[in-house]
Amino acid sequence: GHFENGTSEMEIIFFNAQYLANNIKQGEEYFFYGRAKVDTGPGEKKKIQMIHPEFSKVSKASAKGIIPVYPLTAGLSQNEMRKWQKQTAEMWQVKEFMPAEIVEINNLCPLEYALKNIHFPGSSKDKDDGQEGQALKEAKFRLIFDELFLLQLGLQMMKNKAASDKKGLVMKAPAKDLINSFPYKLTEAQIRVIKEIESDMEREKPMNRLIQGDVGSGKTAVAEVALYKAVKSGYQGIMMAPTELLTRQHFDELKTRFKGFTNSSGKPIRVDCLTGSLTAAEKREILPAIASGQADIIIGTHAVIQPEVAFKNAGIVITDEQHRFGVLQRGSLAEKGQSPDVLVMTATPIPRTLAVVLFGELDVSVIDEKPAGRRDIITKSTDISKRSLVYDFVRKEVEKGRQAYVVAPLIEESESIEARSAEEIYEELKKLMPDKIIALIHGAKKQKEKDAVMEDFVRGITDILVSTVVIEVGIDVSNASVMVIENAERFGLAQLHQLRGRVGRGESQSYCILINGINVDQKGSPDESVASKRAAILTESADGFYIAEKDLELRGPGEFFGTRQHGIPDLHVADLVKHMNIFEEIKEQAEGILDKDPQLAKAPALREKVDDLFGEGMNL
Repeated sequence: GHFENGTSEMEIIFFNAQYLANNIKQGEEYFFYGRAKVDTGPGEKKKIQMIHPEFSKVSKASAKGIIPVYPLTAGLSQNEMRKWQKQTAEMWQVKEFMPAEIVEINNLCPLEYALKNIHFPGSSKDKDDGQEGQALKEAKFRLIFDELFLLQLGLQMMKNKAASDKKGLVMKAPAKDLINSFPYKLTEAQIRVIKEIESDMEREKPMNRLIQGDVGSGKTAVAEVALYKAVKSGYQGIMMAPTELLTRQHFDELKTRFKGFTNSSGKPIRVDCLTGSLTAAEKREILPAIASGQADIIIGTHAVIQPEVAFKNAGIVITDEQHRFGVLQRGSLAEKGQSPDVLVMTATPIPRTLAVVLFGELDVSVIDEKPAGRRDIITKSTDISKRSLVYDFVRKEVEKGRQAYVVAPLIEESESIEARSAEEIYEELKKLMPDKIIALIHGAKKQKEKDAVMEDFVRGITDILVSTVVIEVGIDVSNASVMVIENAERFGLAQLHQLRGRVGRGESQSYCILINGINVDQKGSPDESVASKRAAILTESADGFYIAEKDLELRGPGEFFGTRQHGIPDLHVADLVKHMNIFEEIKEQAEGILDKDPQLAKAPALREKVDDLFGEGMNL
């Protein structure tokens, strides 16, 4: 039907909705709520359209006021939801849980007023009818404040619990001789972080520290110092990695590093590897060595937290790439010893804004400096029209004796998006460079096959490795100098930065080339603009922390990475990025309340709300 508002016309379209014919009468006034779009009709005449909008008849009651829009499920209409919410709002009996001094200091409106005005602003008796906008602002602020305050309380309670738990272990042996044996000079940032770790280990309070370091910032050296200090002090060191491949890489590295060094009894340091794929016979040999303390350092996958693994005296537990392990797994690992020190390492730079929430119970150290001699990776972005030039460049690098990665997006059958599969690229490259050794790795291959392919690439046998994103963070091939990412628009910023970090680990200049597979006729689509923003950020910066902040801005906190697995509560009204200033401002107020009442025993309603937000399983 055609409608006008006195200044312009609009075409409203309903499909298969005969029943609406009786509800809309000519000459009457209606409110329509929906997405308006401009449609170009025959003869290039533009007309405004709205398809299947919500609508209501203009009446005295509806002519003023802001009306709520609810997320609906099939079979419910906005009008029904509004009617029911109005009816139930009259019966609400809301119990105030926020301490009176906090309400007063922050000039918060009462909770009942906030809840009623978030649904129907201005419907409350204690505001005059012209104040809907103001009432809505006050209601929103109160609800945002509540969520962030409860989050602050819960995180601080977790931190306080970690600090007040059983006494920790005191490990005072110096690590100087190991530090002096490194074949390279440690950066200032590494030295600073090692000092922080050493002072934690020497204190009685258990260490709970997160080491954040960008790709290639030298976290492994820092971990090695911590393991050595524990072993020299008479304890066992445990290191966990997310995959078998990384576990074995760490194992080889640590065996080499500790060669010639002795433990607190003067015996050579023994390093063992524990993964799920060990045979029963191998387990029978390793498990007693761990239980008796013969094994000084144990590197493993999540197999090290299985019930059958007993440690004689676990002194330090280091988890590599922590975001793969949930908060609860970290706890079960800590329980294996007499409250061992815990060190968490991640190569995924997490913006300060999120780190404070994700790791509220940890002290955070940042290695924000690259080792000397590390060159920046030259990053270029192009589209499919230049693919052949990209692969000419790859050939030239391979002919200089270098190796290259080509990464394709993971494609699900159901997607209609035109994206190049790893198989397709592999076949093309074999035809293009028949004289080069090209290998393919993807998720459908068995782990043993994947490991064998990766092994050949690490050893320099393979020239080009085509893969989906199974190239693990931490895999180190110093001879690889080119990273080509196909359909770069299908990867997140953090992912692209991580992939880029697989090259640039050796002496030679390295390159990362992003090939955007978006068709030219899609110019101006949301995908295209996000892809070009990502490419611009990557080509202008090599700083993972800056990139992570930008990623958070582009995607928002919910999507940044599956925050649920971190035990982070879902926020409904607050947004950690937009409201970070409020979150930080109220930190001291939360600390003040917990100083007087650590378990919130005197404020049971407040404690109940904190428990509700964090859910079961979070040990506050």
